[in-house]
Amino acid sequence: MIHKTLVSLALLLILLAPQALLSQEKLREEELPARFQEFLTFTRFIILPQEKEVFMQLTSDRDRDVFVRTFWKQRDPTPGTPKNERKDEHQSRWDHANKVFGRQTVRPGWMTDMGRFYLMLGDPNSYERIPSSLDLYPIEIWYYYGDVARGQPTYFALVFFQRGGAGEYKLYDPISDGPAALMVYGRHFRPDDYEGMYEYLLDRVPTLALVSLSMVPGDIPYNWVPSAVNNIMLAEIIDSVKMEVNPIYATHFLEYKGMVSVEYMENYVEAATQLAFIKDPLMDINFLHFTIVPEEISIDFYEPDNQYFCNFSLTVNLKLEEKIIFQYTREFPFYFKEEDLNHIQGNGIAIEDSFPVIDGQYELTILLQNSVGKEFTVYEKVISVPEDSGRPWIMQPLLGYKIQNFRRDQHIPFKVLEQKVVIDPKATFAAEENLSFLLNVANLTQDLWNSGKIRVEIKGLKPVDPTTKAFDLNLKNYPFRRTLTVSQEIVGSDLPPDYYEMELYLVDGEGRALDQKKVGFTVSPQAVLAHPIAHSKSFPLARNYLFYFALARQAEEIQDWTQAAESYKRAHEANPEYKPGLVDYANFLFKIEQFDRSIELIERLQDDPEMRFQYFLVKGRSLMGKGQFQEAVDHLLEGNEIYNSDTGLLNSLGICYHRLGEDQLALDALNSSLKLNPTQEEVKAMIAEIEKK
Repeated sequence: MIHKTLVSLALLLILLAPQALLSQEKLREEELPARFQEFLTFTRFIILPQEKEVFMQLTSDRDRDVFVRTFWKQRDPTPGTPKNERKDEHQSRWDHANKVFGRQTVRPGWMTDMGRFYLMLGDPNSYERIPSSLDLYPIEIWYYYGDVARGQPTYFALVFFQRGGAGEYKLYDPISDGPAALMVYGRHFRPDDYEGMYEYLLDRVPTLALVSLSMVPGDIPYNWVPSAVNNIMLAEIIDSVKMEVNPIYATHFLEYKGMVSVEYMENYVEAATQLAFIKDPLMDINFLHFTIVPEEISIDFYEPDNQYFCNFSLTVNLKLEEKIIFQYTREFPFYFKEEDLNHIQGNGIAIEDSFPVIDGQYELTILLQNSVGKEFTVYEKVISVPEDSGRPWIMQPLLGYKIQNFRRDQHIPFKVLEQKVVIDPKATFAAEENLSFLLNVANLTQDLWNSGKIRVEIKGLKPVDPTTKAFDLNLKNYPFRRTLTVSQEIVGSDLPPDYYEMELYLVDGEGRALDQKKVGFTVSPQAVLAHPIAHSKSFPLARNYLFYFALARQAEEIQDWTQAAESYKRAHEANPEYKPGLVDYANFLFKIEQFDRSIELIERLQDDPEMRFQYFLVKGRSLMGKGQFQEAVDHLLEGNEIYNSDTGLLNSLGICYHRLGEDQLALDALNSSLKLNPTQEEVKAMIAEIEKK
């Protein structure tokens, strides 16, 4: 019982790294420095709610300055030039609004209804002024051709009028104002006599009548009564003005400003991404494969080698709740000759990679940075790695525009055995391009292999006379494996341009569907499409023990001790001489209280001069776990002579001294640890307990 208590306390002190999460209260606008208040005023009608939310959470003027530059850069239609036409246009509109629309009011022109819509929409395509008369107040009608792609009406009008004939022009609302508000003697009409008011205006100013009941000219509502559709259209027009940027850059600005250096924060680039879970038939390990294609790529020239290049850094992490269970960084430099420049700029570059992952649901973050141009992109997704139920099932199908053959002893993203599917994450194919798909059938039995098949059904999605195609692939046509790989090419000319769904069924000998998967794709009418150029790194399967170690660490982080023990065992058996892995395995055995086995492993490093510190640390902690405190102290002190700034070692030393009754030495060790890391609450508690004694 003493040993278990000691180990539990040691694990708390040694193996857990407490992290403090800081929450920052948002400032009020009036608390910001003047130039940032002016920025919010200047962009009031074009800034997205998400952008303002992030901006108000920033804590330094430096971050705010970077955000302001990023805000305008996201709206720059020609980012490769020194001029930002969108910002210049907004400034021009701002100046015009304040000069022209503030003449008849004490307010600045940008605050008026006319100023507001001018800032959002700019000059109307045409306009009409209706001066005051005996029966009509002063009125202006602005006509616009809408941006249908952003949800605006094809053609619409905004009506402004001087309510009661004086003051600033107000936006006219057919429901709350009604045509009577436009007329000097409008009160003579019954409030619900919309037809009568329409006819009166039609006789006086026909163009005004056409926009008095709806903002779409000539759109007469049912029974002449204006409907809420008008307000919905207006709201959509206002929202559509802000659709010129994707607000995700702003949330990334807040989330990653501590992880991505400031100069990158201005250059968020969107990207197309595709993921796939593939179980490797040789290693029996689930891998997450992914490709990420930035929409923009900055390229530089390296004069000594007469080459162009871009330099990508990839960081991947998996989180369970707030805990990172797996993380790695990998560099992807990319060099090419001048003759390839246009091809690469036109097609783009796909950074591909893969890593082993254990069953469960996690938050995945992929951060890609290009040091050329200081650009970054982020992909975030909650992923679910399915647990193997033991029944036959189809793993996620891969769909690409060709299959390439590689050596079996190399691990490459989107490759199974010898075959790699070349992926375009947009899943769009040219009209004359063949499609290739590959899938794995897991837990295949001999009987199912003999009699089963993959049923493939492809269906176009156009509503009239869609194209359909169906065929079977007999499992027996492929060499038997418990995890069977099935691949096939589909002639693209058989599929006319359309959106398609491909359903794949695993069917047994009696015709029963045991599993089903679906993928979507598009066939373009274009004869040729530019696909991104894949850039990845191969990994020799002779070093597959590193994959097992990665799985072991993931399982250890989520406290799945059984799976961690199994993966550590497989990794160690695959390469007993791998020293960092041996240390990790010995540390894990200490954690699960297999102290003798931990000591047995670490003894192999006793005479290795490069691993002396790890040897003394692991053996000292394992001896502590066995209750051999004096021997543990001797080994821990040897380790401390080599490196005296390891909190885990100092905490273990403090525990051993305390158990030996040498409390002052225990306090010295624990206080030294606390100086290195003041956030260790468990250490503080132990110090307080010893001091109380």
